[in-house]
Amino acid sequence: MKVTIIYDNTVWNKKLTPDWGFSCLVEAHGKVILFDTGAKGNILLENMRKLNIDPLSIDSVFISHGHWDHTGGLLTFLDKNQVKVYIPASCRETVDVFNTVIVDDKYKIYENIYSTGELKNIEHSLIVKQGDDVAVIAGCSHPGVWEILHAASVFGKVKTLIGGLHGFNNFNIIDDLNNICPTHCTQHIQEIETLYPEKFIKGGAGQVIKI
Repeated sequence: MKVTIIYDNTVWNKKLTPDWGFSCLVEAHGKVILFDTGAKGNILLENMRKLNIDPLSIDSVFISHGHWDHTGGLLTFLDKNQVKVYIPASCRETVDVFNTVIVDDKYKIYENIYSTGELKNIEHSLIVKQGDDVAVIAGCSHPGVWEILHAASVFGKVKTLIGGLHGFNNFNIIDDLNNICPTHCTQHIQEIETLYPEKFIKGGAGQVIKI
């Protein structure tokens, strides 16, 4: 499994443009998924170009929730590649595009790749199974990190968490993870790094995580 952060508030690769929002490319089990699309389509596509990511190589788009900083680049991307778009049910009015799949409950997207299902009527997260282990990619974790990890645990033992964690500070919840990459809206990144230096992965556009 490989996750490349394309869009984030900070940059890992200084050649890329930072901006408020989040997007990453998830490559797993022979599939390529664009997770969220950041706030601005021009920044999304330019960062993709600098990362040598071909929009036509992407199989589908997964939108975590309907906020502008996660959906803003969607139409610009779809102008390049009109793939299927997976959105939570609460997002159906804010993301009005062709070829959408409305996700409510847990949903199988591809073999070993799932949605948690929409949690608390706002957001769903992406699940990638690797044997008995599970990796979770989250947009902003509006439903709560515990709720997301609990929903993901149905698919296996959660070992990796990547994405925005908002105001999450119940740090003991992530004790059993092997990898954590807090990005975007996470308010306590420094505390997570200090508490878990051995499992902490620094975020930023251009960061590549291989698991």
